[in-house]
Amino acid sequence: MPDIASLLSLSAAIEAMAPEFTALSDRIWDFAELKFDEHQSSDLLIQTLRQHGFLVKQGIAGMKTAFIGEFGSGKPVIAFLGEYDALAGLSQVAGVDSPQAIKSGGTGHGCGHNLLGCGSLLAAVSLARHLATHKLPGTVRYYGCPGEEGGSGKTFMVRAGAFADVEAALTWHPAPFNGVRSTNNLAVVETFYRFRGVAAHAANSAHLGRSALDAVELMNVGVNFLREHMPQDCRVHYAITDAGGRAANVVQAKAEVLYLIRAPEMAQALRLAQRVEMVAKGAAMMTETEVEAVFDAASTSLLPNLTLETAIHGNLVALGPVPFDEKDLYFARQIQETFSEEAIKSSIRLYQIKEDVFLDGKIDGSTPLHLGLRAFEGQSHFRAGSTDVGDVSRVTPTAQCWAPAWAIGTSPHTWQVVAQGRSPGAHKAMVHAAKVLAATGLDLFTSAELLAQAKVEWSEKMDGQPYVCPIPETVQPVH
Repeated sequence: MPDIASLLSLSAAIEAMAPEFTALSDRIWDFAELKFDEHQSSDLLIQTLRQHGFLVKQGIAGMKTAFIGEFGSGKPVIAFLGEYDALAGLSQVAGVDSPQAIKSGGTGHGCGHNLLGCGSLLAAVSLARHLATHKLPGTVRYYGCPGEEGGSGKTFMVRAGAFADVEAALTWHPAPFNGVRSTNNLAVVETFYRFRGVAAHAANSAHLGRSALDAVELMNVGVNFLREHMPQDCRVHYAITDAGGRAANVVQAKAEVLYLIRAPEMAQALRLAQRVEMVAKGAAMMTETEVEAVFDAASTSLLPNLTLETAIHGNLVALGPVPFDEKDLYFARQIQETFSEEAIKSSIRLYQIKEDVFLDGKIDGSTPLHLGLRAFEGQSHFRAGSTDVGDVSRVTPTAQCWAPAWAIGTSPHTWQVVAQGRSPGAHKAMVHAAKVLAATGLDLFTSAELLAQAKVEWSEKMDGQPYVCPIPETVQPVH
């Protein structure tokens, strides 16, 4: 943990810059650009980096919206990870407590990446200033990572060697709670299955047709039966991305389904993907169609680093809770009224908020925002989600914190997240996360012992096994 003087200095600098970066977050919320098309968002972040003295490299790993901003020189090299992609179908008016689309079928920041990217940037810029002022050696890097939502942008960046000399990486994520939660999440493999059949008139000559849509439906049925015979901690999800058209009186000659296959380890996910592909081939045989498996993206499971997470928690304790006011609580309460009691309790269970550092007793959801700090157990928990941060964690010690930008009960990828994405309360959570990340980054620059311990833990957990990128060299980001 930095000394109190350094912590206060960093916090004051971040507070002074906060208006610039919350406005930046709001503009990226407005853009709401999908994976690998975040051109306006990335341009704005790059412009901000350059204005604050960072040198920027663009087009990392062949992705036009991927970039690295660098300040300083020499060792250590500490990375801050930023994201800025939105989600399809989540257009939503900000600051209201009911679903109201800005544009029907439009996009929206349903996972808070506008806040995530700008909070990490604020941490990197403030820390870079601190190093320059105090003439401390080392390099601060900001990684502009596109396509976290279904694109595995960081995985492509890791494959390209963009993190080869990074000694530790830090990030955060908006959530309904404040704190560190060490997680072992799931590796994921994403594959499109494209079926090709024979078109025919459904009434006059259906016997001449071979339905690609029938093949998709049979595949889905087959995978549903497969679920009984796969490990319980694995997950398989699908979406029909092309049903072959809107006409019902034809035999559909083409159809496509996207499968996400998750497992605790990548090797398990790849084995399960092979079984799913066998089901796809069986469906093609039954319908006399052809199927092509098109690999789309993949992310490795997270490798927690308790050393870094403990350091982050120490800074969270030193900083205290997020300074919400009555207006923040009022809006969060309005949002929370759109949830069932079960959803609120489920949120608390999901994030395992059992004990609190600042509040007396357990969290029960009666307060709409988390006003305390989740106790850190010093051990990892299972989490069923996936993130390409996992691939970064496999090549360098990596840790993240969570900040309460959302009302308790909020589920990611919902209109409620988008509605809260420009709120003053979300801004406060973002600034708080920036302070924590900057302070932990300073710990790594000033304590060789902390960095060495994080590296030793990482090395022990990797157990001499080299990182193997789950995305083949032949696969490129899908724009």
